[in-house]
Amino acid sequence: MNPKGVKPKSKITASRKLSLKMLLLTRACEDLERETQDREEEKVRYLGEKLPPLQLSGLSLEELKNLCKQLHSKVDITDEERYDCESKVSKHNKDIHELKLKVQDLGGKFKKPALRKVRVSADEMMRALLGSKHKGSMDLRSNLKSVKKDDVKTDKVLTNEVGDWRKNVEAMSGMEGRKKMFDTAGGAQ
Repeated sequence: MNPKGVKPKSKITASRKLSLKMLLLTRACEDLERETQDREEEKVRYLGEKLPPLQLSGLSLEELKNLCKQLHSKVDITDEERYDCESKVSKHNKDIHELKLKVQDLGGKFKKPALRKVRVSADEMMRALLGSKHKGSMDLRSNLKSVKKDDVKTDKVLTNEVGDWRKNVEAMSGMEGRKKMFDTAGGAQ
């Protein structure tokens, strides 16, 4: 119905939007204040249950020692509980982190970046790999095996000398042919 690029007009005016935003913000601030008050009240109630007020007046030295021992044992118990809770929380956090990684792996969230073609000369590549150790230019063609034209000519001459294959077979037949093969093989080494 709407052509592309044309936004539909909102039915709420700008002043109405602003007043709604203000109402939402005031409501959120009131909720935050109420939440902090609830936490403080819960803390006071919890401490009232766990720590009754101390009656130290009129106690003998022996009774004070017993009271200190009881308080010390309660402190140890609460410290153990705190340590257990912290270890559970850290374990759960590690588990959550591992599960998040698994979800990311399964969801395929990782995108491979598009690789650009980069033209790098051999000298630049060697400089990048070796750093300051690489000096001078490097000619890759100089390291290639060179073929001498004289070797090619001698190969052609050798193939022409072989000539008729029947003569070669007759020369190598029998024991003397075998002896010649061993002699030539031994001489080549």
